[in-house]
Amino acid sequence: MLKKYMAMLFIGLLTISLAACGNQDGEQASGANEQQYESTTTVDKSYKSIFRTSVFLGDSITEGLSFHEILDDANVMGKAGATALFALDDVDVLASKNPKNVFIHLGSDDILWPTNNPKEFSMTQYAILIDKIKGKLPNANIMIVSVTPVTAEAEKEEPRYKNIKDYNKGLKELAAKEQVKFIDLSPVFQNNQNLHDTDGIHFKKEYYTLLLDFLKDQVK
Repeated sequence: MLKKYMAMLFIGLLTISLAACGNQDGEQASGANEQQYESTTTVDKSYKSIFRTSVFLGDSITEGLSFHEILDDANVMGKAGATALFALDDVDVLASKNPKNVFIHLGSDDILWPTNNPKEFSMTQYAILIDKIKGKLPNANIMIVSVTPVTAEAEKEEPRYKNIKDYNKGLKELAAKEQVKFIDLSPVFQNNQNLHDTDGIHFKKEYYTLLLDFLKDQVK
């Protein structure tokens, strides 16, 4: 009888011990998840704070900043299919936001413009765009951001993307002429792989955090 009692007591104590361990593991896992969430939230809030006086003007690649909730919608003016020509219609809205910093990130669609010389046409419109922004926001820090690369598969499917390097050269020359800053994004891609989304043109969320880390020192 005593042995039976002792056995039951041992089983009871073992059950309590296992339950306590399970609760501890659950609490640790829950704590880790909460810590990860808090870390991510802190990072997101940090970007939103750093770029609170900035506006990104661009195409669907720029739109990814708000789509992935890296920045608020108010700081992102990105539209699918946007070009330097189409962006002229957005300058009044841009001016109403009164940003201190304007990042112009256009060109991916300009390269595909159906004309004999897409680069020349785009550079002309780009210059008009910059002058119009200067007229509306004379104290703004205006920056031209280089066109992002595409994957080899995307370039094979659309050969005109081979002109990205030459187009960026034109943007750099335009920036010097217009006396605005040109930002070459190539360092972002040198040490980071697999940033593209499935289409080889647009990007995963990871790219946008790398982008903002690269650009944050340009903010005034």
